Amino acid sequence: MKFLFAKPLSAVAVQRIKFLTRLLVSVSILAVILHSIDIRQAWREVPNARPDWLLLALLMQFGSIAVAAYRWQLIMRNLGFGQSFSFYRDSYFKGMFFNQGLPTSIGGDALRVLDVANRGFRKRDALYGVAIDRIAGLGALLLLTLVAQLVDPDLLPVQVYRPILWLLIAGLFGFFSLCFLGRWSWLGRHPQLAVLKSLSDRLLQAVSRHRFLLLASSLLVPLLAMLAFFAVGRALGLRYDLVTYLAIVPPALVLTVIPISIAGWGVREGVLVSLFSLIGADRTVVLMMSLIYGMLLILASLPGLVVFLKSRRQRLPGTVRR
Repeated sequence: MKFLFAKPLSAVAVQRIKFLTRLLVSVSILAVILHSIDIRQAWREVPNARPDWLLLALLMQFGSIAVAAYRWQLIMRNLGFGQSFSFYRDSYFKGMFFNQGLPTSIGGDALRVLDVANRGFRKRDALYGVAIDRIAGLGALLLLTLVAQLVDPDLLPVQVYRPILWLLIAGLFGFFSLCFLGRWSWLGRHPQLAVLKSLSDRLLQAVSRHRFLLLASSLLVPLLAMLAFFAVGRALGLRYDLVTYLAIVPPALVLTVIPISIAGWGVREGVLVSLFSLIGADRTVVLMMSLIYGMLLILASLPGLVVFLKSRRQRLPGTVRR
């Protein structure tokens, strides 16, 4: 019975356990996939990849990040926050670097919240702004995927197509329902549900102005990301059209949001290999496409490291600001 009186784990220990668990999930999934493919063929795919398409993919990913930062700026301005585009761009890059480039317990979204709070705003209000930015991005991704699924309903087997279709519809229904929860005043009387009402109120405020720009930028972010995937696929010889990528890739990206792996590694590869193999794609090539895209994400996040180091240097004692 000694374990009943053991001291509770510290916050650091809990974070380490979570990290090791996620690492184990990522490594396990990748190990299973690697066991099912030809490793030698996988290594041959990398030097044969066309660099011009890879460069285009990187540029598309940079474009996606820049538009995402602009969307976040529009949302935060509607919520009453100021700051220039450069502030949101730098913060977005820093957050992406912490999500993709560093295996730490400090999430990129938490870093963005702290950046806004350090400008004199409440952390709670900053958290709502970052959450709404995430919700807007997810809603746009679901909408694009739904359109692609409806354009080519015969792409995937019906037993796969129907569950994905219903999940997309359910996700979009949840998104639009959230927009109207603020009208239900009785939610505010229940502490457990009051946060939903507050989030709904701020969501409506966030889209109160510049609606066309918000919609256009929200749709452009995942579209540019899909173009990056498309370019990586072309670099490796995959000849599928953009609609195919819009229909297959987003479900994998949505699942990477679930915090069960390191930055989605393993989960993304497992879902993409499974779905693309249903349409006859080479599993090895699809795996390398996903891995290369993951490396491009890390490469695209490197400006965040520069911004982070610069901000740290400016906060050091004796540093002269110009």
